[in-house]
Amino acid sequence: MKTDTKTTKKSRNASLEKFDEVRENYSAEQIEVLGDIEAVRKRPGMYIGGVGIGGLHHLLWEIIDNSIDEALAGYCKNIKVVLHKDGSASVEDDGRGIPTEMHELGKPALEIVLTKLHAGGKFDRKAYRVSGGLHGVGLSVVNALSEWLEVRVWRNGKEYYQKYIRGKPVEPLKVVGSTNRTGTYIRFKPDEEIFEVTEFSKEIVSQRLKELAYLNKGIKIELYDERTGEKEVYCYDEGIVGFVKKLNSGKATLHDVIYLEGEKNDVLVEVAIQFTESDVEKTLFFANNIKTIEGGTHAAGFRAGLTRAINEFGRKHIKKFKPLTGIDIREGLTAIVSVKVPEPQFEGQTKTKLTNSEVKTAVETIVYSGVLEWLEEHPNLAMKILEKCMIARRAREAAKRARELIKRKREGITLPGKLADCSSRRPEERELFIVEGESAGGSAKQARDRRFQAILPIRGKIINVEKSGMNKAMKNEEIKSIVAAIGAGIDKDFDITKARYRKVIIMTDADVDGAHIRTLLLTFFYRYMRPLIESGYLYIAQPPLYRIKKGKKIYYAYSDRELEEFLKRLGNNVEVQRYKGLGEMNPEQLWETTMNPKNRYLIQVTIEDAKKADELFTILMGEDVEARRKFIIEHSKEVKNLDV
Repeated sequence: MKTDTKTTKKSRNASLEKFDEVRENYSAEQIEVLGDIEAVRKRPGMYIGGVGIGGLHHLLWEIIDNSIDEALAGYCKNIKVVLHKDGSASVEDDGRGIPTEMHELGKPALEIVLTKLHAGGKFDRKAYRVSGGLHGVGLSVVNALSEWLEVRVWRNGKEYYQKYIRGKPVEPLKVVGSTNRTGTYIRFKPDEEIFEVTEFSKEIVSQRLKELAYLNKGIKIELYDERTGEKEVYCYDEGIVGFVKKLNSGKATLHDVIYLEGEKNDVLVEVAIQFTESDVEKTLFFANNIKTIEGGTHAAGFRAGLTRAINEFGRKHIKKFKPLTGIDIREGLTAIVSVKVPEPQFEGQTKTKLTNSEVKTAVETIVYSGVLEWLEEHPNLAMKILEKCMIARRAREAAKRARELIKRKREGITLPGKLADCSSRRPEERELFIVEGESAGGSAKQARDRRFQAILPIRGKIINVEKSGMNKAMKNEEIKSIVAAIGAGIDKDFDITKARYRKVIIMTDADVDGAHIRTLLLTFFYRYMRPLIESGYLYIAQPPLYRIKKGKKIYYAYSDRELEEFLKRLGNNVEVQRYKGLGEMNPEQLWETTMNPKNRYLIQVTIEDAKKADELFTILMGEDVEARRKFIIEHSKEVKNLDV
């Protein structure tokens, strides 16, 4: 569409003149006072972090956290979460029920907490000793960002009901029946006017509910997905000990789970620790049941206490012992650290980092004394842990030397016959296709747009880094080529700001071998270049599975379902070719179907469920053959296509 430049300039100038007039006459009329509900709807990101899939699920977490707080207070044993067919979600508990009595503001307390920011029962620590919600904005934010919300409260022998639309009550709170039970039921539908996506993920919700069940042993949490009819119940009597066992399923462990608990500075501390033969650390931190993905003072206390305890044991029992770093000690460690804090302080409403200074002292003290005592009581196992830590140090030093060698060569490295770079020097424009095989790489080099698309062919299957570890991985030529091409380093030296491409695209054949190579590459990126995934730079290309020809017209199908639709629409006299390899397409076809930004399908690799990905990589790519066999048997019925 052609734009009329003169009209555009005229409109823009008129707008600027109007703006200047308002700015010059700036007065009390320009001071806008938003109500609580309007404020939330105008700036939702301030309260839930964003309006994407993370913010959407944050609404549900706010409601669930309130039920969990009732459990922490000792009044709730059962929680039921339902994902409804109409896109809404509901949470029901058997706690005390939100107060319905009249508040001093002249409205029922229930209506106050649903419509006013910073209104709740978690400020003075009388109703709740500890809680996840401390700002008193949870329920009101959910209400404000919902198309509609309805609440039922069972309390004082009565059942109360009220409905809201976009944060405002439709009618006054009313009594709709009598009951002997207590509890709260809230059902809400996220507002399509606010959110980019409004469909809840069963996998994401399931993950969170499992965590809560592990963190609060004995509490029963039920999840029912009305859309599929699936029902799951989570209740774990072992608590975080069972959590660690679950994380380590399929891994070779050095000892039984170490469980520590204690209280200091009014902070309750629970820790579960287990070392594995792996070289990957997996430590999760929680404060008042909230996963603090950025860690905080409890994380600092845990690491300091663990490092002190192991080094003290080493100095006492090994001659000429050289102190270990925290990095060496935590290699292969799986741990859960859960603290309950009366007045938690977080960075931001989304609570990703705990900042209470007293928590560090409490956790460090309990971990240091508890771990040291365990080591003294289990000297043989303690020496196995120490030996692994010292091996980790040697491997780290060797890997550091290898990384430094690559770093020195990175700027001047040449890859004749391999990397075909693009001409653009702007990383935000550049794309790197990692292509399986020399033949496909040749086609891709001819098909690409040389201005912004680079091609790196790799030869066959790269080394399995899950089994080999960092030291061997750094000696693999294909991995070294990938590291050099991306140009941002590797592992602990990886710097996402130095990445030479903003899209790294894995392009493999649509067969079993291609899937295996893709999995090996994903494992490598997940283990040693995870910021690439977290920043949204890693993609998987989707070449077509079928070429369909009728007469002179050509069509491409990217799935079996798409093929069926084409065949129904096109009728008889149709030629169908099944692509098994990229090399079967000529450069023009490869460009048009797989590389042209206007037509291609790319899958962005994300880590919404890092724990599940970690578990799956360990099972499929690790040393435990029996765990892999069990997984394959359990999921064999899900296989759609298998080349034989």
